[in-house]
Amino acid sequence: MLFLSSYSPPKTGKGEKPNFIIILTDDQGYQDLGSFGSPRIKTPHLDRMAAEGMKFSSFYAQTVCGPSRAALMTGCYPLRNARNDDGQAPHPKLSLSEVTIAEVLKPAGYATGMIGKWDLAGHSQEQFNADLLPWNQGFDYSFFTPTSNDNQVHLLRNKVLVERQADMSTLTERYTDEALAFIEKNKQQPFFLYLAHTMPHVKLAASARFKGKSEGGLYGDVVEEIDYHVGRILSALKDKGLDSNTYVVFISDNGPWWIKGKDAGHAEPLRGAKTSAWEGGSRVPAIIRAPGRVPAGTTSDLIVATIDLLPTLAKLAAAPLPTDRVIDGLDITDVVHGDSNTLQRPYFYYQHQELRAVRMGKWKLHLPNHPDSKSIIYTTWPAHIAPEDRVMILQPVLYDMEKDIAESMDVSKENPKVVAELLKEAAWAIKDIGDYDHRGRNARPLGAEPYFTPNDLFPTKK
Repeated sequence: MLFLSSYSPPKTGKGEKPNFIIILTDDQGYQDLGSFGSPRIKTPHLDRMAAEGMKFSSFYAQTVCGPSRAALMTGCYPLRNARNDDGQAPHPKLSLSEVTIAEVLKPAGYATGMIGKWDLAGHSQEQFNADLLPWNQGFDYSFFTPTSNDNQVHLLRNKVLVERQADMSTLTERYTDEALAFIEKNKQQPFFLYLAHTMPHVKLAASARFKGKSEGGLYGDVVEEIDYHVGRILSALKDKGLDSNTYVVFISDNGPWWIKGKDAGHAEPLRGAKTSAWEGGSRVPAIIRAPGRVPAGTTSDLIVATIDLLPTLAKLAAAPLPTDRVIDGLDITDVVHGDSNTLQRPYFYYQHQELRAVRMGKWKLHLPNHPDSKSIIYTTWPAHIAPEDRVMILQPVLYDMEKDIAESMDVSKENPKVVAELLKEAAWAIKDIGDYDHRGRNARPLGAEPYFTPNDLFPTKK
């Protein structure tokens, strides 16, 4: 359902192209914004962004960091992507043969900037493929860290290492400062800015200004700090006269990391958390704002996803898409502009290499598991979700997402035709995209370049 006010999107001037900013947070749960129901975390700037734009209540990312970034950048399910590895690691080293959003927009005259967490060249702060960093994936400017902040964060500006073991409590502000500088430098031309915050992934850290201030504990401090800095970006756009010509997208890369007895995010009323095929693993808060273009105060519960952003931004920028490959994402321009309230599609839930579920309309079908004693899906990832959600599914299970958003009541026996139809969709995905035991017919090639430590960036420690 799409709730709309009376609205007609304006026409751009001759030759005028809109700007795009994608703000991606890390491990932020579905409920962890005031506008998405958080009872303790205060997010006034993001709530205002939602009031001035469109909320998406059924927006999907992937279940973990790297695949989510690959899907966002390429408009494809991650199992379809070409990778410079053997395909076994959950976090892909994205091949240079892939075409990113930045590479789509650059030929259309866009300045492109990447700030924050990259995580597409190897899931390590020390060992990764330096050839696969942002400057070879379409970005003119980058200020980033190679991957997650599990233990430490190194920062690079373009090809130069600027700091080892950066203070994590400074990252949200520093990334935002860099984003504002990029906007200022490129305000006279169309630009695409990808701002991928390190937080609220653990290790959590908030600056002194925000630490201890939230009712939501340290996790809440971190989210409230992100909110404040989103407000800085929105204010800068208005001050520079860029507000009505800039689409700002706010999303999370996956659901929250469940940590027993510790500060962590919340996915309520969804079931599950990061790494899982339950809704809480990949359904994330999402907002799109562009005053005068995106109808204010609207909510869509159509099934949309990170994979839809590449074709949508390309359409808005009048930039051609590559024609030599399958793009899974859909152009949702009409939905974003309030011109359509329908979108027919199956959506496939991949957990690393394994197809775990498919959704169409209100129906979601969980597929039987294929246990593998060596797979991270069954050895490590269950620890990241609550014990009651660590269940083995041995036969198809169907949920009505309109009546049962918490995935608590199996209605497969009452709806055999629905089960059969969704199994057909899953069979197509297994054949075309792939599954745990094979590459799909339209999946792109894997390579086998080893991880290495780029000594030109990170000299050997003494």
